[in-house]
Amino acid sequence: MELNKNNLNNNLNINNIKIKRPYGETDPYAIVELVAITQMQGSKYNTDQMPALSARVSHAASGKTGENVERDLGLMNYLAQNFHMTPFEHQSATFKIVTPLIVARQWMRHRTQSYNEVSMRYSADPVGKFYMPDVWRLQASTNKQASLGQVADQEVCTKILSDAYNNSLNAYNKLLSMGVCREQARLIVPVGNYTEFYATANLRNWFAFYKLRIAQDAQWEIRQYAQSIGEILESIWPNSWSALKNSNK
Repeated sequence: MELNKNNLNNNLNINNIKIKRPYGETDPYAIVELVAITQMQGSKYNTDQMPALSARVSHAASGKTGENVERDLGLMNYLAQNFHMTPFEHQSATFKIVTPLIVARQWMRHRTQSYNEVSMRYSADPVGKFYMPDVWRLQASTNKQASLGQVADQEVCTKILSDAYNNSLNAYNKLLSMGVCREQARLIVPVGNYTEFYATANLRNWFAFYKLRIAQDAQWEIRQYAQSIGEILESIWPNSWSALKNSNK
């Protein structure tokens, strides 16, 4: 594992909120935004040392953390490779996620995260922000839940979806103009509509999410979000994250 001694020996200072665009700059809505992380009190330790610090408390030796960088890193690698995972539960991160409903519903099957999502009962603001695929994929013949290859007529597929989005948005606005309540008008909102939510989890459970959703048989749309989550967590906790990633090889 590549050493990051500076990060181990100095408090992490994050002044700028980190934002990733999972679908690239051409998509105006999709984002992963880091909004909060665990912070240490005082200057003796930093949060990237937490797995070593918390593991050593078992032997009343947490004070040894920081004395030897290689031993700290070696301990974190040992913990992850031997599935001693509770020491990785003491760092948490909160993200604001803006994503299509099809991704959000997959995401929230991860019950180890805490969620709060925008409500279409309270606000009509999210309605009309639609996801448009760059590439239309074919249904895989051997895996019923996967895709493989590309549809021949990409433009026709895009027009079909665009027309459906426009029809649904016009119908939604028509219902509102008739006085229908938002909680019923939302029945017509398609699953390609963007939603937004806050998600909080500890590092162990972020890695479990990442490992499952970065897999090649995971849906492409959610893989891009998992990749963004991993890149951000690796940038703020490079040693802890690296130990977890190395354990999965």
